[in-house]
Amino acid sequence: MPASEPIVIVGASLSGAKAAEALRAKGYDGRIVLIGEEEHLPYERPPLSKDYLIGKSEREKAFVHPEPWYAEHEVELRLGSHVSSIERAAHQVRLADASRLGYSKLLLATGASPRHLPVLGGNADRVLYLRTIDDSERLKALFGQIQRLVVVGAGWIGLEAAAAARGAGVEVTVVETAELPLLRVLGPEMGRHFADLHRRNGVEFRFGEVVNEITTEGGYATGVRLRDGSVLPTDAVLVAVGVAPNTQLAEDADLAVDDGVLVDASLRTEDPDIFAVGDVARAHHPRYDKRIRVEHWANALNQPEVAAAAMLGEQAQYDRLPYFFTDQYDLGMEYLGYVEPGGYDRLVTRGDPAGGEFIAFWLSAGRVLAGMNVNVWDVGDQIRALIESGLSGHSVDPERLADPDTPLESLVSG
Repeated sequence: MPASEPIVIVGASLSGAKAAEALRAKGYDGRIVLIGEEEHLPYERPPLSKDYLIGKSEREKAFVHPEPWYAEHEVELRLGSHVSSIERAAHQVRLADASRLGYSKLLLATGASPRHLPVLGGNADRVLYLRTIDDSERLKALFGQIQRLVVVGAGWIGLEAAAAARGAGVEVTVVETAELPLLRVLGPEMGRHFADLHRRNGVEFRFGEVVNEITTEGGYATGVRLRDGSVLPTDAVLVAVGVAPNTQLAEDADLAVDDGVLVDASLRTEDPDIFAVGDVARAHHPRYDKRIRVEHWANALNQPEVAAAAMLGEQAQYDRLPYFFTDQYDLGMEYLGYVEPGGYDRLVTRGDPAGGEFIAFWLSAGRVLAGMNVNVWDVGDQIRALIESGLSGHSVDPERLADPDTPLESLVSG
């Protein structure tokens, strides 16, 4: 393929914009085309359920770059444009208007889409999802118009939205099929902590429940009917039951897909000229020696630099530990590491969980797999060192790990 063909990035997201930035930073002076379906400039998603939703930050702060940046860096930004197919043999993408665009390298940064609730009434007015900046603005506007909100799903988005709604004075009920919030991610001990946090702030939970119907009147949602036949009256419903990676383009192009586009540690698919990053990528992680897909901001922020290097022929691997954060009420939290559901045998806390300032560690056979600091700051480096030590096979004494008087760095091997 002639070098004159551009690098094409499908997905004008945080990942897409950071990939364009990384290519220019590495000295690539060829044509870059960044294609996005939304009309908005590329933006970051965490503010949509955090500061922007609660009115603490302006819309412009969510944008990855101001509009002039793209012209200044000669990045051709095609917004409101849909890529309908990849023609691998011809090294082209086909757009919805039937035009074609050649590529030398292709980066898929197509992200993920909310899973919908397949029930009667699921398409009624005031049944909302929270994924885009428009979704966040609709929900924020509703906070000033409604008294009651039912949130379906007690994951990160559901809980952050519940906290925002309570801050706006809205009554909130959260419906969750599991017996605790965040159970698959954090396990029962920390799941209970988050349940207690929300109950203290006035949220009602309905655990172990399934939504059978959203009742309506005049086309608007009026209630949520549960499996037992009871109805939770409401003025709006937020569905937050997870997302699915946007893999259709890759599937149609016969690229390997399994809960994400399968890529190696350099973010390269089986096609040497096609790469994937962010929520859509299921990448081989050298530290865990397996493919994982992590739906969090840090991957979208950091993977593009590795993909850009690989597209330019450099040797690069993405081996950062998974990281995410949340802000709910007066709780600020950072989580580092990776634990599959049920993949730990002990949880150790250091500090005062009841007082809201502590660190939690997930252990397996004495090895630290992950750490979560809650309202305790500047400990990320120590937590990272403990996890890396654990990945090398080093175990720690749980009693010393729990002791605030024992420096964390003293528990790191070597």
